[in-house]
Amino acid sequence: MDAFDDLVGQARVVEMLRHTSAHAEDPQVMTHAWLFTGPAGSGRSKAAIAFAAELQAAAAQDPDRQRQLVAAGTHPDVTVLHTENVLIKREEVTKMLRTAQMSPSMGHWRIQIIEDADRMTESTSNFLLKDIEEPPDHTVWILCAPSDADLLPTIRSRARVVRLDTPTPQEVADLLVRRDGVDPERALISATVAQSHVGMARRLATDSDARQRRAETMQALLGITSLSAALDVSRRLLALAKDDAEALLGDAEATERARLLRQMGLGPDDRVPPRLRGQLREAEDDAKRRRKRALVDGVDRVLTDAQALLRDALLLSLGSGEALINVDVAEGVAEFAARRNAAQLLSAIDAIDEARQQLRRNVPPALALDAFLVTMIPGVLR
Repeated sequence: MDAFDDLVGQARVVEMLRHTSAHAEDPQVMTHAWLFTGPAGSGRSKAAIAFAAELQAAAAQDPDRQRQLVAAGTHPDVTVLHTENVLIKREEVTKMLRTAQMSPSMGHWRIQIIEDADRMTESTSNFLLKDIEEPPDHTVWILCAPSDADLLPTIRSRARVVRLDTPTPQEVADLLVRRDGVDPERALISATVAQSHVGMARRLATDSDARQRRAETMQALLGITSLSAALDVSRRLLALAKDDAEALLGDAEATERARLLRQMGLGPDDRVPPRLRGQLREAEDDAKRRRKRALVDGVDRVLTDAQALLRDALLLSLGSGEALINVDVAEGVAEFAARRNAAQLLSAIDAIDEARQQLRRNVPPALALDAFLVTMIPGVLR
């Protein structure tokens, strides 16, 4: 098996990581702190996990077994922090710091991966800093973030930055055809409208409900003509984001509750003894955090679709001749662009960044959407 198989359009990065894995005992080649950056969907986390797999495999007598365990998330010496919170909490990093002090038990390295490291607060980043500066022997930290500017300069200066590129839609489509058996035409359209985000492209290509939710999102955005329409669209888009979040979470909450009850020796209808209720409440609190994070991510996907629409409209307004992202609703995009000038479109694009900042500051998603969608009304400039 090849740990890098699903990493699309990153030949330069893969070559460098392979070379590092093969020469990891050379201090001029290997470092103990890494920062993987790249746009959403470029494969930052996949690259980090693949690198961890290759590091463990390169120093092992059973390399395939090492790769399999890392890929399955069951390798005892590879810890991955994927937060369920909007922000990474200090307690989550504290657990990783304790793990980082342990010697490897099966592999050659103790590897600590933090996905979405840009979600760390400044105090949490400073808390992590000392361990990144002076990690124990054979401990490797890998942080993932959209860009190096999303982390404190003190963190950036102590990590080797690996920048991933955005794969082309054709490269993503080829992966969907090869790995998932998707029809080539559908694969290419899905990859294009997903803006080469591999995970989103796969959802659109294989899930008819996801395609329907995106279609409804685009039609709602294209239909904004007045303040009342903008506020109505905000409610509809928030509902679609909730539906999308529920689809991604699936039955995870019910499954986790059933598993916990089984561990307690209880059936689904049994009364929970007082001494065990604290564990159940903690699991319910975790589920609430997952739902909140999933909703924020769902709203962020709505903002990404809106950004692509505004980008297409701006290109049409300027007569650039560049290919559109939203090829499936090109006629609607042309009508949308005709009602707005370039200044307004640029202003609305800026408002998307503000909406994302508001979501990070725990502003309710409904308010963040309202403030952004008002800028989509024809003739409105902030």
